[in-house]
Amino acid sequence: MATEKPVTPTEEQLKILEHNFCKVNKHPDPTTLCLIAAETGLSEEQTLKWFKQRLAEWRKSEGLPSESGSVRD
Repeated sequence: MATEKPVTPTEEQLKILEHNFCKVNKHPDPTTLCLIAAETGLSEEQTLKWFKQRLAEWRKSEGLPSESGSVRD
């Protein structure tokens, strides 16, 4: 069984991913994730992994726990 090699997105792919993360949705639904993957040429798994890693970075920069979940008052 072959394992998928990690892929480093190109500059153009990163622009698309960052735009969607910052301007569209930090938590894309499966349909949106599929569209982003198609636009970037990455697999859905690679796209989802990128979003998870980017969300963890964002949460850390905001001083939030790296775990998923919402903060409610």
